[in-house]
Formats: sequence, structure tokens, C-alpha cells
Amino acid sequence: METAFKTWELDNKVQLVDPQRDALYAYDAAEQKAIGDAKPWRTDPHHFKNVRISAVALLKMVMHARSGGSIEVMGLMQGKIAGDTIIVTDAFRLPVEGTETRVNAQDEANEYMVGYLQACRDQGKLENAVGWYHSHPGYGCWLSGIDVATQSTQQSFSDPFLAVVIDPDRTISAGKVEIGAFRTYPGDYKPTDSGAGDGYQTIPLAKVEDFGAHSSRYYSLEVSHFKSSLDTHLLELLWNKYWVQTLSQSPLFTNREYSSKQMLDLSSKIRQAGGGISRASRTPTGGNQHKLMDQQLEKVLRDSNKIAGEEMTGLMAGEVKAKLFNGLGEATKEQTPSTAAPLTEPVES
Repeated sequence: METAFKTWELDNKVQLVDPQRDALYAYDAAEQKAIGDAKPWRTDPHHFKNVRISAVALLKMVMHARSGGSIEVMGLMQGKIAGDTIIVTDAFRLPVEGTETRVNAQDEANEYMVGYLQACRDQGKLENAVGWYHSHPGYGCWLSGIDVATQSTQQSFSDPFLAVVIDPDRTISAGKVEIGAFRTYPGDYKPTDSGAGDGYQTIPLAKVEDFGAHSSRYYSLEVSHFKSSLDTHLLELLWNKYWVQTLSQSPLFTNREYSSKQMLDLSSKIRQAGGGISRASRTPTGGNQHKLMDQQLEKVLRDSNKIAGEEMTGLMAGEVKAKLFNGLGEATKEQTPSTAAPLTEPVES
């Protein structure tokens, strides 16, 4: 149980910060007001560079995202500002109607949000809403056109504000939380390069156009995680309740629908690349086209390696569990005395 808990922490690089005073949770209303009045992000579109998310907030967001299945879900994050870092201390769900491609906050969600934040303040929890999160089940962490419009609106009226995206399907397959944090640029700002494309990620063929069309309108922030002494206690309580279920599950079974979709998408990309190569071979002056095809084939190769790696990880995890628990069971049997054998040597008369 403790090993599984520690593994989750290591995979997501959760660090214990100030266990005695839990300094990241200390909220200074005057300090936050001064930062809000100064508004340094107005003069520098790249002012915010880091996001620190508490372990419990991260777990709540992942569990919410996973509960939505193939439907997008949405919630809000609470926290504070510290220099160029947005610190997320908690998160809560919103009653939002979502679909498989988008999520929209209606009046009911806005009323719920206002009521929830007011209830928190009444209980002495003064952290403001610092961002929103939503899920992208199976298609990566980035902002769609609708997401960009939503985030831009929030930054116009409620800045500083952050957009976080979680992919619950890839989280299960990879064994670590697949998460991204983003902020949009002002409408009149023209970035020299897009910060949204940092690092490689697999984008399904059906989403590639939407991904490319808006990737220059926002940039990504560095995400890290922390836990307080209270977080440690809460996480231990959770693991005490769910450790058997965690150890008994296999990502190959719980996530098989996502794996099948990944393979179907890969086959479509291979067919598309093959068709492009055939057309390029019939074009005498197709140098640039050949270069584009090479880049496309490289992406297909990376996608296939990623899928194969996740499948191998799932198989290896299953093998390790089988050997570990079967071995423990056989060892227990060997150490248990047979009921037919006498417990003591017979005494001669």
C-alpha cells in the first residue's frame, strides 16, 4: 500500500514543502490585493511561467476527469499568486453540461461557482478562483478554439486566470498524470514562436486541424506539484481505502477502449502518409513534399513507439503482479503445516 502511494508521488514528482507550517497555504489578503492592483501580467504576456498544484487538488481533478468517461467535464481551481507562479491549493467540480468535443459553463454553473466561493469565504478560506480545468479524454493536453475563446474571456474579466487540461485516458495508460497549463495572449500580441508546442504529444488525426489552427494564440506553463502535511494525511487515508483496487486493476483492461482508438488513429495516419508518399513519387519537383512526408512519417513512428511502450508497460505490470502475488501465495502454502501431519513428534512409551 505504502509502496503504491510512494510510486504515485514519484511518478508525478510530488514534493513535500514546509511540513511544519505549510507555507504555501498561508494566504495574505493584503499581499494578494497589492499584486492585483499592480497587474504585472498586463505589461508582460509571458509574466506567468510556473504553476504549482497541490497533490489533493491534482487528485480531485484527475478523479473528476476520469468520472466523465468520454465526456468532457469542467471545474474551478482556487489558490493565490506568488511572483511569476500561480499556486493551486484546491479544486472543485462545476455542474456543467459537456459533450465528447466541448464543455460549456451555463448560468447554473456560474451561480454554483459564486455560491461555493462565498461559502468558502464564510468558513475562512479566502483563496480566490485562479483558473479552470477541463478534460480532453484521449486527445492530449492543449486548447481548442472554444477553449481559447473561453480562456481569453476569463483573462479579460478575471485575470490572473489559468486554463488546465487533463487527459484521463492517457493518464491511465502512461501511469502518470497527463496535464497541461496554459494562458492566452492578448488579441493584439503577435508571438515570435508558439509556446504551446513545447514537447511532443500525439494528436488524433480528427483533432490535428483544430490543434494547429490555435496553437499560436496561447503558451504553456511549467507544471509542478507539492503536498502539505494535511495532504499527506488525506492521501494516506485514500490509499488505505483503495489500495486493493489500485493493485488489482490493469490499464490494459480499464483503458482498452482508448488503446483501440489509438491504434485506429495510427492506422489512419499510416494510410495518409502512404498516400502522400505515392503522390510525391509521381511529382518530378516534389522536394519540399518529400521533406514534409519525412516529417509526417517521423511523427507516425513516434506515435507507434508511444503506443507500443504503453502496451508493454501494461503487460510488464501485469507480469510483475502475477509473479509477486502468486509467489507470495505459494510461499504461504509451503510455510503452513499440513493438517494431516502431527504437530509434535509421537512420544514413545
